[in-house]
Amino acid sequence: MTAAVDAPVTAPVVRARPAGFAADVLSVAGRAVRQIPREPESVIPALIVPVFFFVVNVGALEKLAEHGPVHDFKAFQLPVAIVFAVTGVSRASTLVTDIQGGYFDRLLMTPVRRLALLLGLMVADFVLVIALCIPVVVLGLLVGVRFHTGVAGIVLFILLSAFWGLAFTGFPYAIALKTGNPAAVNSSFLLFFPFAFLTTSFLPQQALTGWLSTVATYNPVTYLLAGLRTLNTGWDAGALAKAAGCILGLGVVSMSLALLALRGRIRRR
Repeated sequence: MTAAVDAPVTAPVVRARPAGFAADVLSVAGRAVRQIPREPESVIPALIVPVFFFVVNVGALEKLAEHGPVHDFKAFQLPVAIVFAVTGVSRASTLVTDIQGGYFDRLLMTPVRRLALLLGLMVADFVLVIALCIPVVVLGLLVGVRFHTGVAGIVLFILLSAFWGLAFTGFPYAIALKTGNPAAVNSSFLLFFPFAFLTTSFLPQQALTGWLSTVATYNPVTYLLAGLRTLNTGWDAGALAKAAGCILGLGVVSMSLALLALRGRIRRR
């Protein structure tokens, strides 16, 4: 008799399973959020500048403005300060660093969803802009600004501001992905200047005249500020709907540019 020879045992093949889309987004977002405290130089100016302008504008113009069409200049200026705080704040500069250092290309070699690379950063941006909104609102409350819409109005005030900041981030991300140039990304805030000053920053729209009144009519920031200001006086569904519509319109344009730039960056790899 011949001894039976056992067949060799083949070890099962273990393959890594890609994580789900939500897990990819949260992983990218978590890394970006953890980096924020390590880069205070990119966050502190975003808070100091709007607070500075709020204090200076209120101190210099409050008495003059309240003799005109504005009855509560502090409440009138608070939305301006918060829009300055959240606009242009993004992790686009970090994305440029990842592109230049090769980390972004290494991520493209993994099973991570490509869209998650952008959406994860935007989730971190949303967390950051909400964190920037809160101290500005607290400052307004401390100097006497009152929300007649109550706590719900304060929450909506912060959310509308945060979604505006998120909608604007598409522009710096598009520039970062297209150019990979930190100087170009840093200059992206210049895109906001026409929005910021050719609007109702200092006077209500009915007090504007000539070409400035015409430009302000087509400026989305005009309707954003109007919606935010109504939350100080009472609920106005029409003004809030226009503000939300302007945020959505800006977001469609900016996010489309960012997604096209992401697609182009992936193809060039």
